[in-house]
Amino acid sequence: MTDGAQETQVLNQPNVREKLRLLPRELELLARGQVYPVPEGPGRDVQILPIRELPPKKGLSTREGQARMLHDLASIELQAMELGLRTLIEFPFAPEEFRRELMALTADEGRHLRMCLDGLEGLGLPWGSFPTHIGLWQSVSREDSLLDRIVIVHRYLEGSGLDASDTLLRRLDGVQAPSVRECVRVIRQDEMGHVQFGSRWYRKIAEAEGLDPDQDFSVRLRRLFAKIPRRLEPISRATRLEAGFSEGEIQALEEVRQLWLAPPAERIHR
Repeated sequence: MTDGAQETQVLNQPNVREKLRLLPRELELLARGQVYPVPEGPGRDVQILPIRELPPKKGLSTREGQARMLHDLASIELQAMELGLRTLIEFPFAPEEFRRELMALTADEGRHLRMCLDGLEGLGLPWGSFPTHIGLWQSVSREDSLLDRIVIVHRYLEGSGLDASDTLLRRLDGVQAPSVRECVRVIRQDEMGHVQFGSRWYRKIAEAEGLDPDQDFSVRLRRLFAKIPRRLEPISRATRLEAGFSEGEIQALEEVRQLWLAPPAERIHR
């Protein structure tokens, strides 16, 4: 690794297009062993609000509703790109093959982000037309183990994104928005590979540490319960199986979902 830590330009940079321009060079430097400190929060050029304070969404039959959906998706892809960089920075001694694959995935997230930004401009409501959140970034921490990070980012957040995209594609079937639907379709297709990456590496690393993957997933997911964002959309069993989840892991996800759906008093005693 290089001596001395420089600032990560992508994570600190507020301008979203500039982040994309800087991404390939930063990935190259990380591949060479560059050291970066991770900022408390990523740079932003849009208004940031807590998730619960975001304004209500309009229907997908409207231009504004389609733009809001793409804007939310752009925010998710941006955070996924940044979380990829963050994992590369915070886990420099992860397996070399894992790091190579994660660099490719992070580049994918940048490509997805660019698609969303271009789609927003095509709708006449560019990036910054709506407030966003950084809830995905806030769901990880410096205290995470590599297994924690894989479960949170690639198996929980991206896995939940697969469930949501299936629902979203069905909703878009009845809407005249071919460019928006194509954007969601391409992202959904690539994200399947990202979740499969998480499933494969979770098992490899768990087994290398002497852990039973199915048992560990259930225990780890419940331990991480308080910090991961609530995702209440139905879990697509067929999609999760294709993404590398076992039946036991799907059951663990369903149990966590039921905890969120339960009344607060009942949730405490489960």
